[in-house]
Parts: sequence; structure tokens; C-alpha cells
Amino acid sequence: MTIEIKVPVLPESVADATIATWHVKAGDTVTRDQNLVDIETDKVVLEVVAPEDGVLSEIIHGEGDTVLGEQVIGKVEEGGAAKATPETQAPAAASESAAPAASGAVTAIKVPVLPESVADATIATWHVQPGQAVKRDQNLVDIETDKVVLEVVAPADGSISEILAQEGETVLAEAIIANFVAGTAAATSAPAAANVVAEQEDESDSDALSPSVRRLLAEKGVDASKVKGTGKGGRITKEDVEKHLKAPAPVASASSPTPSAAPSVAAGERTEKRVPMTRLRKTIANRLMEAKNTTAMLTTFNEVNMKPIMDLRKQYQESFEKRHGIRLGFMSFYVKAVTEALKRFPEVNASIDGDDICYHNYFDISIAVSTPRGLVTPILRDTDTLGMAGVEKGIKELALKGRDGKLALSDLQGGNFTITNGGVFGSLMSTPIINPPQSAILGMHKIQDRPMAVNGKVEILPMMYLALSYDHRIVDGKESVGFLVTVKEMLEDPTRLLLDV
Repeated sequence: MTIEIKVPVLPESVADATIATWHVKAGDTVTRDQNLVDIETDKVVLEVVAPEDGVLSEIIHGEGDTVLGEQVIGKVEEGGAAKATPETQAPAAASESAAPAASGAVTAIKVPVLPESVADATIATWHVQPGQAVKRDQNLVDIETDKVVLEVVAPADGSISEILAQEGETVLAEAIIANFVAGTAAATSAPAAANVVAEQEDESDSDALSPSVRRLLAEKGVDASKVKGTGKGGRITKEDVEKHLKAPAPVASASSPTPSAAPSVAAGERTEKRVPMTRLRKTIANRLMEAKNTTAMLTTFNEVNMKPIMDLRKQYQESFEKRHGIRLGFMSFYVKAVTEALKRFPEVNASIDGDDICYHNYFDISIAVSTPRGLVTPILRDTDTLGMAGVEKGIKELALKGRDGKLALSDLQGGNFTITNGGVFGSLMSTPIINPPQSAILGMHKIQDRPMAVNGKVEILPMMYLALSYDHRIVDGKESVGFLVTVKEMLEDPTRLLLDV
């Protein structure tokens, strides 16, 4: 059965895309959920994965081609061999003639080229061990810098022969961290050897998992060793994870050992676990200390009635989503209100550089995003030129990149003002810390029904506390309070955002 490989549906604001990298060739065997090709738009890079096990029989559009949404770019023969066409035979023949030279060749695994402002990196996690069979483009090791995590993948089928840099070691750009032997996995043709490889794959934790399965396991907090794989060679599929999550928790029977009989930890035993801080956590800690020690930070508070925005969302949510393809959330209102307030109070949009005050005539807002590795603040740029839909799409894109560990250094550099929303975790009030060299940060909090006095009567209204922390060296009390009141007025009467009043 032939399955068409198509370009994903592109966002409404994206007209076309470009084929960036094919990770497989025509004639290659592919497994379900394996990344086949990266497709690049002007905003994001999209991964297209194999829908089933099979063979990539044809590549219709090569690297560099411009393609449209849902356009067919390749074909996969499900579960079988590629069709013996001249187009597919040529690459296969070429690879066969090259195989003897490539098999057994030793390749150095190096640290990727680091961004200009990053001096070194740390080996975070090795996903494979020496001698373990791996496939081309399988993630071998995570390398952590101050801001992003880089994945180093296998250049071909084979195995790691030697690991030269262990977890926790500091490495420089392009340093050799391991040696890789190509073709060793293919050389083991005996049934017994095949069984050994299958056992290694089945016993492995996440090294044989596709990116989408790894992400799902991380999101749900599931240990891969507890999920029974039904894929090829015992691999875990997304359906296996979902089935594991839906399965009822095992109930202890009368014959089962009781928790008190478990030999794991004696009653009253006190244990500790000591782990080194990640580079990202160290950077966060250093920047927070820098903010506390180098700024004259104060926090001012106010509260806002969220009923007008909630009513507006309820009225237009369905039509907004139909037109723009994304839900209307609260963050777009916060961003637009803050952008308008920054226009009126340029001191809040400024920063101190030595003995100078630098006033910015553009509006780049940092959005605090919680990721599995810590809090980061990617930048939503030129918010004064974005509509509500543009803001929502930009925030969603940054949140997904943060969750998947795909934030680039360029996503994190700059920013004039930060918005952090602790309300999503249930925080009622907080005093956020400034993100230097910015001069202020706005904290949003939990929306909670409270009795409020309205025209001499008590009404139950959805209220939210606002907290503005600011650097008193550059922002005076008058400007800080005026800024916060402007944000409050914009949120309580969203029509002001449209009429510019």
C-alpha cells in the first residue's frame, strides 16, 4: 500500500514553505514516527514523520523546493520494499556501491558549532552506550548551553565505539566527544545477533524512541521502561503510551506483598538525593541574583475586573477561531494592553546602559515560559504591529518550542519588558523579579471570584491582582503607578485598545 507524504497544514499567515532537509533517501527503510523531512517556513521548522513502517519509495520534491500546504512531497510503501523503478533503483545502487567503503569507517562525533556569545557547553545526557546499535539520525547525546539544549544525532547506521566526554563534563565547540563506527549494525546478519539487537532496542529507555514519543512520555511523566511496546522490534509507539495512560492502576491482591512488606526502604530511614545544577538552572540563579543585587527593585500592585474580557471572549471565541485558526486567550489582551502602556510611559520601555538611559522605539516583549528544564523568557517581537491573532499565534509558537526544547538563542536575546503569568499555576499574588537589563516586569495572577463594591452594591466579580516590579533608578513611582493603571483600564474596557483612548 502506497502512503503519500504531504506538507502539513500551514498557519494562515504562511503562504508557502521550503524543503529544508531530507533525513532519508529513496529506498531507505523507515519506521513509524521516524522524522523523514524538515520543512521550513518563515517562522517555524515543521517535522514530517513516517505514518507507518515501510520504505520511502519516492521523493517528489527535493531540498530547496518551495511547496504549499498539503502538497505531496514523497511516497512510502507500507511494510514492503520500494517499487523497482529506475528513479528508486539509481539511489539504491549508488548506496550499495558505497556501502563497503562506509562500513566500519570511524567517524568523530563533535560538539556542534556554538552561538557566538556561548563560550562552552556541558554534556547533559548520553542516550546510547558503546557497542549499542543505533540508526541514522537517532539522538546520541544532549548538550546543554546556558540557554538551549542541542541534540547530536548519528551520522549513519552503526554504533558508538568510544565515549570521550562523560555526562557533566564541560566541552568546547567542535570538540570530539565520541567515536562512531558506521555499518556495524548491518553486519550482524545471523538470527542470534538479530535477537541480541532486538533485545537491546527493547531494553533501551528512550534511545530507540521517536521524537514525538519522547515528547509524549516527558509531558505525561511516564517511565518508558513501564510501557509495553508493540512496534517493530518492540519499540514504543504513541498508541502504546496512550494505552498505558488509560490502563487502570494495579490493585494489590491478598497474595500480593503489602507496601509495608516491600524491602525498598526501612521504616524511618531518611534519604537524600544530590544532583548537580544544570547549566540553564545555574544561569537562571545567576541572573536572579544579579537582578536583586544591581537594581533598586520595588513592586506596586493593583487589581483588575476581568469580566469585560471574559464576556468578549465568550461572544467572539467561535468566530475568532474559525477566522484565524487559533483560540482567543487572555495573553493577547495582556500583551496589547502592555504595548499601549509602554507607548505612554517610555521610561518603562527603557534600560540603563552604564551612565546612559537607552529609550527603545520598538516593542519586544518577553513572555515567561515554563519548560521541563526551567523558566525561560523568549521574545515576542514588534508587538505594536501584531493583531490579536498574531499575538496568540506567536505565543503558542514560543510555548511549543520551549516545551520541545527547540528555542534558538535568537528567540531569547533582547526584549524590553517581561510578562509572567503565575495564575496558570494558581498563584494569587507574587512579586516578580526584573529580567535585566529590562527596567520592569508585569506579573499576572489567578482570576478569582470576589465580592466587590460596585455603585454602592456588592457584586461577585472575577478579579485578578496585577504586580509591577520596576527598577526605581529609572522608573519613578508616578510612572510605575500610571503604567499599571493604564494596563488596568485597557483590560477593564477592551474597547480602548481599538479606539486608542
